[in-house]
Amino acid sequence: MATIPLSDRSFSRIARLMHGSVGLSYGPNKKSLMHSRLAGRLQRLGLRGFDDYVDLLESADDGGEFQMAVDLLTTNETYFFREPAHFALLQAELQRTRPQQLAVWSAASSFGDEAYSTAMLLADLEMMGCIGPDWSVLGTDISERVLQSAVQGIYPADRLRDVTPQRLKRHCLRGEGDSEGLVQMRETLRERVRFGQLNLCAAIEPLGPFDVVFLRNVLLYFDAKTKSAVVDRVLAQLRPGGLFFLGTAEGRVPCKTPLTVLAPGAFRKETRP
Repeated sequence: MATIPLSDRSFSRIARLMHGSVGLSYGPNKKSLMHSRLAGRLQRLGLRGFDDYVDLLESADDGGEFQMAVDLLTTNETYFFREPAHFALLQAELQRTRPQQLAVWSAASSFGDEAYSTAMLLADLEMMGCIGPDWSVLGTDISERVLQSAVQGIYPADRLRDVTPQRLKRHCLRGEGDSEGLVQMRETLRERVRFGQLNLCAAIEPLGPFDVVFLRNVLLYFDAKTKSAVVDRVLAQLRPGGLFFLGTAEGRVPCKTPLTVLAPGAFRKETRP
């Protein structure tokens, strides 16, 4: 079956809908990406073209298709201990401060790789006596589909390629038989991580305060104005003096909240107003 073309008109309709509803920004240079992510969905639904698809997305009873479109447009590759320098900095900070209580927020958690990576690190630091036992990790994302997968905590083994053998043994179960090639987080780790759906472009009810916040590799979906608003909205949940991480390629996003640069993509929320 031939691929259904995406006209400029249909692209603009979808781009406006995504920006108005969830803050996602798609300039003309993202047209091919949008087409590649959504074309197969149209074929599976038996639709004649993208205008029909937008009509479905805008309908009052879309059968969950709008959420599916958001999932398809925002899901990217992720893996455990991505950008390891951030985890090394976090470990050094916690070994220095030795907190007895600790709350961490993975604000764009996707499939949960980042949240569980953090939980592995914290569990190991607790075992070493560097932090107290009262710690928790919250992972949030706009996609229900990825969150359902995150709760299960099952991953292809390649996604854990940067996890040390010792950590794999302590925190993971290797699949056998039909599950060979898969890895599941042990229950003792999964019970320390909570997941919930959250739209970062809408008002955020009090979730924290948190001592550490990760907001990595999600701002690329937003325009400049939305980026600044999202960062300030997220930083309102972070304690003064807390650590804040962005993707290293995202640079420093202009925001009203005072931040001190610690390393590429790593910041401390200043204690002054």
